Amino acid sequence: MLLLWAFGFCRAQEAAYTGEVPGTDARFGMAYIEGGTYTPESPEAGTPAREVTLAPFWMGTHEVTWELYRLYLERTGGAGTPSGDAVHLDADAVSGATVPYVDMSLGMGSGPGLPVGNVTRKAAARFCKWLSAKTGHFYRLPTEAEWEYAARAGASTPYFFGSDTTRLEAYGWYAGNSAGVYHQVGQKEPNPHGLYDLYGNVAEWVMDSPEAGTDPTQTFSPPAREYPGILKGGSYRSSPSQTQTGVRLLSDPVWKQRDPQFPRSQWWFTDAPFAGFRVVRPLHPPPPEEYTLYWDLK
Repeated sequence: MLLLWAFGFCRAQEAAYTGEVPGTDARFGMAYIEGGTYTPESPEAGTPAREVTLAPFWMGTHEVTWELYRLYLERTGGAGTPSGDAVHLDADAVSGATVPYVDMSLGMGSGPGLPVGNVTRKAAARFCKWLSAKTGHFYRLPTEAEWEYAARAGASTPYFFGSDTTRLEAYGWYAGNSAGVYHQVGQKEPNPHGLYDLYGNVAEWVMDSPEAGTDPTQTFSPPAREYPGILKGGSYRSSPSQTQTGVRLLSDPVWKQRDPQFPRSQWWFTDAPFAGFRVVRPLHPPPPEEYTLYWDLK
């Protein structure tokens, strides 16, 4: 059911909503982010800042959880009826991650409300393809610019709540309060857009590679190689400075140093339980012939 923002009336298509996976009891919140122009932080000292313009989109209010991701792994649930008509795919035909042979949570648990971890960018993008097929709406990973824009919520400070790191306690799970594990999503305070756990808990995949730039108004080019990829927001094991909005965590092949599957898995890390993600749905999806650019990432 579509939910209206508390601040007056807005058109139904521009409201926050709760998504459903047909044939299951799974639900996931989506916050509406009005488009706009802003200047992202430059990741390299001395690199000129570049203003970018973003079209409107919805972003997941929470990081994707194990129970939602497990529906994709196990292909469980009935057929159901998709609520959207933008995507016409057979969800059961979407190839991708399989159930691992070992505990990918590394002992932290995969119960209700816990964020999925140890997923590669390829696996996260393929989940978006499956979710799109199940719902009929086009979902994908956010670009780095979209992630930062949504996280900042208009602020120009290191965090959406300012610069005072002592306030991080109220908004995220990081090295100073996590006890070395991730926690159930939505336990901390959200940002002004209603987005939870932007700082800490699990770091979140974006589509971009470092060399690709951050302007999603340009034609999207899939990453040319698997490493390094970009994750945002830091994790439960990050210092306060590593969770700041403009900071990147770059993926590393060492995250697969121990591998539960042979040949080496495309879908799972073995030493990155802090690597998770949340989803985006653009208000204006690309033409269907371009969908695979966003779903079939390395």
